[in-house]
Amino acid sequence: MNADKQTSQRASNAPESGIVAVFNHGRLKEDLIPLWAGEGDLPTPDFISQAASRALLAGETFYTWQRGIPELRQALARYHQRHFAQIFKPERFFVTGSGMLAIKLAIEATTDPGDEIIYLSPAWPNFSAALELSDGVPVAVQLVHADGTWQLDVDRIEKAVTPRTRALFVNTPSNPTGWVASLSDLEALRDLAWRHGLWIIADEIYSRFFYSDTRAPSFMDITGEDDPVLYVNTFSKNWSMTGWRIGWITAPERLGQIFENLIQYSTSGVPQFLQKGALAALDDGDGFVDMQIERARAARDVLCDRLVQTNRVHTIRPQGAFYAFFAIDGVRDTMACAKDIVDRAHVGLAPGMAFGPGGEGFLRACFLRRLDHVEAAADRLAAYIARL
Repeated sequence: MNADKQTSQRASNAPESGIVAVFNHGRLKEDLIPLWAGEGDLPTPDFISQAASRALLAGETFYTWQRGIPELRQALARYHQRHFAQIFKPERFFVTGSGMLAIKLAIEATTDPGDEIIYLSPAWPNFSAALELSDGVPVAVQLVHADGTWQLDVDRIEKAVTPRTRALFVNTPSNPTGWVASLSDLEALRDLAWRHGLWIIADEIYSRFFYSDTRAPSFMDITGEDDPVLYVNTFSKNWSMTGWRIGWITAPERLGQIFENLIQYSTSGVPQFLQKGALAALDDGDGFVDMQIERARAARDVLCDRLVQTNRVHTIRPQGAFYAFFAIDGVRDTMACAKDIVDRAHVGLAPGMAFGPGGEGFLRACFLRRLDHVEAAADRLAAYIARL
């Protein structure tokens, strides 16, 4: 049998990540400042790791609750009550083996093969790839880019709705652009979704990384607990837990058995000792998150201002998340440029072409790092740009 016939077309067509392609080009370079991945440079704080370690040593290594241990679901309810000023039932929360799995399960819950989901582009590429692996059809609607800013055009979304559309996927604050939906933006998206009978899949993982208030506007501010909204989230960003692979879904309580079944047939639940670490993050980690946000704010200002000073870069300080998404005059092939920057400037960036329609001419830099590294990276990039 031909080896190519031994795998499904779906698996064979899974796209290589453009971000990982640059990683693989420069991963072993010496003296490289890595701003390519969507994570900070701090390890998980001790109070989280120690909670998981205690649970591991206590023998909490058996099969566990599919929906998440009750204590963690209660902590998720408390966390949301603190930050969204509402009462949340623990029964609305479902613990998943990463934020990526939360997205995948939200897709499985809302679509059948051939169904479409509209998403805002440029966007983190894993959503559209995951939808395609579920035999769904991602439909990109570009944000409007003007004078370094990104804006929503609801009419574009309305025109993209078809009889096969099942959901809107909305990431705000946005990776990679830093765009943050206003409350009026969210109301317009909600009204459009309800008008067409669509689900909303809300990716608000960067909600706390908002530089104008304590958190970004949320669909939680304008929808009820039984409305057709699925929130996908992760412990990765706020609490420096990217390697833990643990996330959660917030959903209407009536979907409890559906998500329990989906979790059962994917991972059969998150290890209990990891959940104890996540519990500590929620209950004791607000100060750590606040510190992360202030680090990001200082690094954002340094990096974006230095790039703009070259007079060849188009960007502004982003409203949210922790990425600078910028265009360099004359640069069109951002994959080639990102690899060249690795080789000549020793800075790792993500190519904008990896983020789909509208991202082709941009580069993304993650600035959630120690300030002296960001300052050095900014100087290296400025010197590189000056030589172009």
